[in-house]
Amino acid sequence: MDRHDLQGAAAADVAAAHMKDISIQDAYGVQYVHYWLDYERQHAFCLAKGPNEEAVAAVHRVSHGLVANQIIEVDAGAVTGFMGAIVHRPVGEAYVDTAFRAILFTDIEGSTSMTQRLGDAGAMAVLRRHDEIVRAALERTGGTEVKHTGDGIMASFRSIAGVVEAAVEIQRTLAEGERAGLMPLGVRIGIAAGEPVTDGDDLFGSVVQLASRLSSRAGPRTILVSSAVRDLAGGKGFRFSPAKALRLKGFDEPMRASEVEWPELDPLVACRARRRLPAGPPTSRGWRERP
Repeated sequence: MDRHDLQGAAAADVAAAHMKDISIQDAYGVQYVHYWLDYERQHAFCLAKGPNEEAVAAVHRVSHGLVANQIIEVDAGAVTGFMGAIVHRPVGEAYVDTAFRAILFTDIEGSTSMTQRLGDAGAMAVLRRHDEIVRAALERTGGTEVKHTGDGIMASFRSIAGVVEAAVEIQRTLAEGERAGLMPLGVRIGIAAGEPVTDGDDLFGSVVQLASRLSSRAGPRTILVSSAVRDLAGGKGFRFSPAKALRLKGFDEPMRASEVEWPELDPLVACRARRRLPAGPPTSRGWRERP
């Protein structure tokens, strides 16, 4: 996948450049699969199959001269995991399709001690309930599960409003279950947002790392978001605590982050979450059945 920093490019310009790539790609053993264009940010990202980086770059250089600012090697499965299913369009059709994504991590607090407290069967039942709640929220808000981390789930979203709403729904549903004696755990959620190819060499590398670090630093039952997420969520009905500068592992500079004040949000979200609280089997060691 490559990244292009554009200046004043219209959707038709990028579509025409893509047509030129397609016309000569066979000579280099390359197949340009898809591209994403973010018109507002003037960034384009191309997904291509080829024998090496030089062959992929040569197609751009020879066909239209718009050389990529950066090229990274990616796994096709990872691309669809983060970006969602690719919608193939007729070559030459002009379109805008942003590659900007929000990344969410859930992290179960004290998963090791939970196993010691509840036993293997009880801990697995809690984890399954967590997974059901998170996946139900993803389905309703347009999130895509990228992977299961063992004690949490990583997901990708096209919509900033969708990712924050999903996080709120997850925490509200978990809180309802905890009050009912069904979910004896606290979950931390971290959210960051950005583009697939930046200064690193991994797909969404810095965004994934930031979201993961934020979930680790979040308190139990809280949602911690990056400054970019807070800024983009402005005017969408969410409330945030004052931003704080956090020192996070892997980042040279302090990163500003805010908590989502989810208990004070629209009570309709809580009602919907309660209706979707999955019922489950009884467990051992004091974890009561849902009445």
